[in-house]
Amino acid sequence: QLQASGGGLVQPGGSLRLSCVASASIFSFTAIGWYRHFPGEERELAAGFSSGGATNYADSVKGRFTFSRDNAKNTVYLQMNSVKPGDTAVYYCYADATWGRRYWGQGTQVTVSS
Repeated sequence: QLQASGGGLVQPGGSLRLSCVASASIFSFTAIGWYRHFPGEERELAAGFSSGGATNYADSVKGRFTFSRDNAKNTVYLQMNSVKPGDTAVYYCYADATWGRRYWGQGTQVTVSS
């Protein structure tokens, strides 16, 4: 089970940090990260970490968003800096378990507007 939080309304150029707490050890997952869902579009990967050690970012967020993890707290974060109106979306954390199932958090709304 994944519990996401941290969304809200933020002005352009501002910052926001999303958190996702897993009910199991992060080491139970082969991949974990964040997707975002724009209205009327498919979800896109915003940032994700795989067990191979790579962190992938959407081109549109590179240099502005940072994925991090706290293994002791079973928590991953998405630090969003210099946000833009185009970042407005519902953000979902996800985790791919070693037994082959993908889990999703409940989604948290991020709205960038002045």
